[in-house]
Amino acid sequence: MNNNKLNSQQKERQLELGIYYLPIVGIIPSLWTLSRKNSPRQHQKASRLSIKLTLIWLCAYGLLSIGSSQGSELVTLRLLYTNALVTTGYFLVCLGLILRLRKKS
Repeated sequence: MNNNKLNSQQKERQLELGIYYLPIVGIIPSLWTLSRKNSPRQHQKASRLSIKLTLIWLCAYGLLSIGSSQGSELVTLRLLYTNALVTTGYFLVCLGLILRLRKKS
């Protein structure tokens, strides 16, 4: 009974941490967690990582999009392709972090 309760609490904690790593949407609970002073340290670390990943992706996405609108056709195609690679990488990193949390159980 006690072991079952610990297992259930561990799964609940992993679900909470997994929400922070959701692509794009995870920044909202991450910001909420960092705004509260009494959140657990593990949640704060996950929130910081989520915000860093999202901001890096957002900056790269914005810069590549602006650059693609300013250049010739060949440059535009290359920048849009790079933009797609960066976005795919961001989503795969988020998926990898979620799967890594799940693997720990």
